[in-house]
Amino acid sequence: MSKVPLTVTGAEKLREELHRLKTIERPNVVAAIAEARSHGDLSENAEYDAAKERQGFIEGRIQEVEGKLSNAQIIDPKLLDADGRCVFGATVEMEDQDSGESVTYQIVGEDEADIKNGKISVNSPVARALIGKYAGDIAQVQAPGGMREYELIDVRYE
Repeated sequence: MSKVPLTVTGAEKLREELHRLKTIERPNVVAAIAEARSHGDLSENAEYDAAKERQGFIEGRIQEVEGKLSNAQIIDPKLLDADGRCVFGATVEMEDQDSGESVTYQIVGEDEADIKNGKISVNSPVARALIGKYAGDIAQVQAPGGMREYELIDVRYE
């Protein structure tokens, strides 16, 4: 399996989720299964079925998070030396050439993407158009509404 890029913050969030799943969620669902078992007949016990389903979800998520962390290539944007070039982890301030609207995005891993918080996936069309560009360059992005052009104002490594 290939390495998956993650920022330090993204890796920390995954570790926190894994810790929560193992120390809180897993014991809670085990207790819920034991409680449901104590009610007798399991064939008609909806509580038992729901608890078992929840257990399956939690165990699957634990495996998924562990797999992501084991295949993660953790990149600290503060340690990047890309000479002003837009790379994974960089924070890019840019201006839409049509509307003049200014936006700032950080290019992050797929699991960290959160457009409301200004984090876009490295696999998104916008990020792919930005990678390798410098401040002052124009990036062309194929959007659903047609071709958009953005001027890179600033590239930071925070």
